[in-house]
Amino acid sequence: MLRGVRGATTVDANTPESIQERVRELLTVLVRENGIETADIGAVIFSSTPDLNSMYPAAGARVLGWTEVPLFGTQEIDNPTGLARCIRVLILWNTDLPQEKIKHVYLHGAAVLRQDINR
Repeated sequence: MLRGVRGATTVDANTPESIQERVRELLTVLVRENGIETADIGAVIFSSTPDLNSMYPAAGARVLGWTEVPLFGTQEIDNPTGLARCIRVLILWNTDLPQEKIKHVYLHGAAVLRQDINR
């Protein structure tokens, strides 16, 4: 069964270091919370707000050793009421877990996106 695992985070600054640190943190928590093995990942889609352009968020996954995982990045629309400096991720994961057992993770300023999830 293919399941979607969602997550998001915000960064403090538009720097490669800040983006890489927060992507690594987000993916580490998603993997830990769900027991994800990279061999079971079909693909990962990253999006980032237009104010983040110093580094591709997917590069943060490569630093974690996700060299065989297909990664894709896109830019979100420039929404004037949107959350600034935000990176979102969708992991397409092959798992037998039912949807209600999937743990989605929203860190830092992105916690406002899903206030129904306690993180």
